[in-house]
Amino acid sequence: MMEFQKTPGWLDWYADPAKPTFKLPAGSVDAHCHVFGPGAEFPFAPERKYTPCDASKQQLFALRDQLGFSRNIVVQATCHGADNSAMVDALRHSGGRARGVATVKRSISDAQLQELHQAGVRGVRFNFVKRLVDFTPKDELLEIAGRIAKLGWHVVIYFEAVDLPELWDFFSALPTIVVVDHMGRPDVALPVDGPQFELFVKFMQQHPNVWSKVTCPERLSLTGPKALAGEQAAYRDVIPFARRIVETFPDRCLWGTDWPHPNLKDHMPDDGLLVDFIPQIATTTALQHKLLVDNPMRLYWPEQAA
Repeated sequence: MMEFQKTPGWLDWYADPAKPTFKLPAGSVDAHCHVFGPGAEFPFAPERKYTPCDASKQQLFALRDQLGFSRNIVVQATCHGADNSAMVDALRHSGGRARGVATVKRSISDAQLQELHQAGVRGVRFNFVKRLVDFTPKDELLEIAGRIAKLGWHVVIYFEAVDLPELWDFFSALPTIVVVDHMGRPDVALPVDGPQFELFVKFMQQHPNVWSKVTCPERLSLTGPKALAGEQAAYRDVIPFARRIVETFPDRCLWGTDWPHPNLKDHMPDDGLLVDFIPQIATTTALQHKLLVDNPMRLYWPEQAA
């Protein structure tokens, strides 16, 4: 049996999250979460840039139930490389309540893509965060995107705001729906109407196939998880950015916990408090329903979407 040593300083996920005070609408989807291993059953990739704690499908589904979600979108974690076994195993044991986003290489066969589709995969993730992955040539990614477009899948892209100008043309060439992780990781110390975030808003305005996850305030925030006296909101500096996306593009946004929160360095968020962040960014029941139910169902379960 393989033994894995966690990356030094690794923060494990929060074992006993608070019960959210915000009641999720019926049928809500946690549209961004991961499974790690367990390493003894699903070894981590040799080329990984970090070694996480174990975070199993059973633990993910227990969190889903505790927080009040109905479904999960399990996104392939970079620590597993292009071996999607742990993610696919979670889908197969979800009773139809999870769909997945895979990482694939050019060498994948049509039969293997079909197998992933049968398991519930509906997208592939392209990662452009240099500290997490080695660079994949853009022609290879475009070729993969062309192949998965035929299955009705979409592309999920992970990048940092400073890199959007150089990636703009490549992203514009993708032939599918394109879902951006974590609003393209804006620097929230900059103004919400400043040039950096305006460029991202313009990108979404000019490309109606682009969606955004309004996720991970705990990754973006400089003010952190503590609410100030007289304020309810943790991560208050992220609120204007996420609210702007939800209100400007109400039919093209998604929300997820990002459990088990890989690679956080300063604190591990309480997932119950993250759920309580939702009404700060989607301030009406109509916007909340679109964000948590209508949009993810349309993207991942179109056959069941209302």
